[in-house]
Amino acid sequence: MNKNHRASPMKNPIILALDVDTRDQALKIADDLREIVGGFKLGPRLCLRYGMEFVKEVAQRGPIFLDNKHFDIPSTMEAAVRASFDAGASLVTVHALSGLEALKRMAAVEKELNQIRPFKILAVTILTSWDQNSLPGNMKTQPIAQHVTELVSLVKSAGLTSVVCSPHELDLLQNQDLYLVTPGIRFSMQDSGDQKRIMDPKEALRKGASALVVGRPILEAKDIKETATDFVMAVYEEK
Repeated sequence: MNKNHRASPMKNPIILALDVDTRDQALKIADDLREIVGGFKLGPRLCLRYGMEFVKEVAQRGPIFLDNKHFDIPSTMEAAVRASFDAGASLVTVHALSGLEALKRMAAVEKELNQIRPFKILAVTILTSWDQNSLPGNMKTQPIAQHVTELVSLVKSAGLTSVVCSPHELDLLQNQDLYLVTPGIRFSMQDSGDQKRIMDPKEALRKGASALVVGRPILEAKDIKETATDFVMAVYEEK
């Protein structure tokens, strides 16, 4: 792997979701906030348009959380995760719903790649845009909390220890030695957008979150540097 694409460790747990439409926008924001936030989240919105060379560009500005939520046969998931690692990602998501065989394979890949540099494969449980009413019909027979608990049990049995969950499920997952990444983070006065299970950053940290993903509350602020700093300061206030 090209040493230029090796990501540095996150200096704080605030991950900025670069949910913008163009390479130039994303790189400008990354340049403006690289000394403030702990890392940057990229997803299909930019990756499909600009490819892995773009991911490498952002990785030179800070640690990358590559959130493409791979959900496929195990060999395809492994290939995607390895490509993400080679582009400089420090965190990569797969779906917990992909099943035990796929998750075991992910655990083996994570162990191997960690011999090169720190790297986490995060299993996504239930999207924060879902609530009980918007679950698929075949999933509505169980509450979201039960889905999350069962999926996390599957993830742990496969040998993975990193999970993406809504902050509303943090209470269920405390004291399980898990790395918990929570989207749906905003201050109470901010618009929730299409996120349904949201929480203030201070409360999420108190409940055991390891890293907080923040997007529009920073990107749509009048002063993105000031707002990003506010989120980071909320982290330090909890220490």
